[in-house]
Amino acid sequence: MVFVVDTDKARLDVAMIHRFLSEESTWALGIPRELVQRAIDHSLCFGVYGADGAQLAFARVITDQATFAYLLDVFVLPAHRGQGHSTRLMDAVMAHPGLQGLRRFMLATMTAPDLYARYGFAPPALPQALMERNFPDIYRSGPA
Repeated sequence: MVFVVDTDKARLDVAMIHRFLSEESTWALGIPRELVQRAIDHSLCFGVYGADGAQLAFARVITDQATFAYLLDVFVLPAHRGQGHSTRLMDAVMAHPGLQGLRRFMLATMTAPDLYARYGFAPPALPQALMERNFPDIYRSGPA
């Protein structure tokens, strides 16, 4: 079966992405569609597509394409898991020309650390130097 990874935002199934993030993800439950669209508009996005053109997986990277990137919103639809799509997606992310030579490439994960470790991701060398403002229920409870 033929699968394609593409960064063309015009191909993205934004309705499906929103549905997954807002209803099935562990990190963006309740996110409004307008925010998903704005995030897509301002990010480097990757979609995995089947032979019929249907989108099966998604990843988004926030980056200046010079020194820093942050990988997030990575998912494969449940019906398509276990078929190598996450590897195909990560291969494309890591090979993207705009993501080469970065000083720092970060992500946060609770679900797939082994996948990301294969691409060189590891716990921060200086966790005491990292700080965050975190509002995990913001989409369900409103702004903090």
